[in-house]
Amino acid sequence: MPENYFGEEIAARYDASAEHDPMFSPEAIDPVVEFLVELARDGRALELGIGTGRIALPLAERGVPVHGIDLSEAMVARLRAKPGADKIDVTIGDFATTKVDGTFSVAYLVYNTIQNLARQDAQVACFQNVAAHLEPGGCFVIEVVLPDLQRLPFGETIRPFRLSESHLGFDTYDVANQGLVSHHYTREADGRFAYSSGPFRFVWPSELDLMALAGLTPRERWSGWKREPFTSVSEKLVGVWEKPAS
Repeated sequence: MPENYFGEEIAARYDASAEHDPMFSPEAIDPVVEFLVELARDGRALELGIGTGRIALPLAERGVPVHGIDLSEAMVARLRAKPGADKIDVTIGDFATTKVDGTFSVAYLVYNTIQNLARQDAQVACFQNVAAHLEPGGCFVIEVVLPDLQRLPFGETIRPFRLSESHLGFDTYDVANQGLVSHHYTREADGRFAYSSGPFRFVWPSELDLMALAGLTPRERWSGWKREPFTSVSEKLVGVWEKPAS
């Protein structure tokens, strides 16, 4: 079982950030939900790394049955305390390998969660696991930021990704091993900054296509949830892989 970096302290801070973090705004959430509703059709959705329900709750409100997998009992406890959570089933476990009952028309990993699997073999296992859960014609969706290496001067390893009065964020890169550690300094209610960090493994779009050979085929590439074209200067990938119908 991989290490859980999302304990009670992180879970509490994660939900508290909903008041000021743009990722919790309707402008950020609504396009994701619309995208997933379209792919779900009349079927079920499987969210890997469901967390506190930022996407699962509004998706369930749209009538899509959602089952989630998450390693963090603290994050899931906060989800279960929210209105509408009774419509969502959750299994505690590693989403790269944990099996749940039934099949799904769409599975999804949002907001860079694929990178929480910090080894390549774990990321490949995740694709295998999803392929086993999807019904024929079902889709796997991944949202992931692209490595900021073009802005990394030769020999340097640190890049800031967020600088605000309430949150300072820095990534330290291990380019040779496709590794990075995200460092967060978050302002607490008393004005002090709390520190947290976690290891990740960044991935390339072409690498994800190779991982999908575990049973899926590439279907779409976008640079955002509104289906913005994916180009050589895109900063984010929203990728869709499909399980063959036959």
